Amino acid sequence: MCAWAAAWLAAGRDQGLKRARLLLAGGGVVRVPPWWSWRRLLPVGRVRLLPVLRMRREWLCLPVALVVAVLGESVLPVIAGAVAVPLVRRRLRARELGREQERRAEEVITLCGAVAGELRAGLQPGQALLFAARSTNVLGGAEAAVLAAARFGGDVPQALREAAREPGADGLAGVAACWRVSVDSGAGLAAGLDRLEAALRADRDQRADLRSQLTGARSTIVLLALLPLAGLGMGWAMGAEPLRILLHTPAGLMCLVVGGLLETAGLYWAGRIVREGDAR
Repeated sequence: MCAWAAAWLAAGRDQGLKRARLLLAGGGVVRVPPWWSWRRLLPVGRVRLLPVLRMRREWLCLPVALVVAVLGESVLPVIAGAVAVPLVRRRLRARELGREQERRAEEVITLCGAVAGELRAGLQPGQALLFAARSTNVLGGAEAAVLAAARFGGDVPQALREAAREPGADGLAGVAACWRVSVDSGAGLAAGLDRLEAALRADRDQRADLRSQLTGARSTIVLLALLPLAGLGMGWAMGAEPLRILLHTPAGLMCLVVGGLLETAGLYWAGRIVREGDAR
């Protein structure tokens, strides 16, 4: 009953969207399934819950901790799983931000090439920026200000510098500089954008090459981090009952705490070394 109620509440979130479709349908017909239909009761039919599961992967720590708690007959793994949830969420969020920065940096390169192409096609700089910005989402929250400045003759370089404050959009500062130079001195904007695009591509390729060289180091860190779990598995296979010793004896608890601290310190140290190498 609880699962049915949760699914019904999740399906009820789409009532506003369905009502809007009915109002905007005009003379057409919008088919709405009855209340007893499985499409209304189980949103899984339209795979709506999969994005939610992908966004909440950190909560998988709790089922894993619960399984370990049942096997070890202790509540300590549940507490450790609850503590791990915000840490894993922070780590996943950092990875998402990193991917978003890479995507925005790639879109800056695309924007430079698109604007240069439109300029060579005979468009004015403002019109070229308007046409090129439609194919990218690099401007972020400053998109309205940049497009308004380009359309109505405003301060486009200043608007681009504001947009460059977004993570990963640092290349827009170079676009603003090229724009300022072309306006002040009459230099060719397309040539400057071509050189900026080439420089951004070279920087991107250099980061990709460095990241590929650090892949071996990251794999080694992961392998070393999993060695304690391999030791626990070997002990369980030999019948030594490692979970009972670690969770129910004073010596085992001491070893668990000391080992956990050393594992955390080692992962932090190795990760810091890799991050410093990646930053260079």
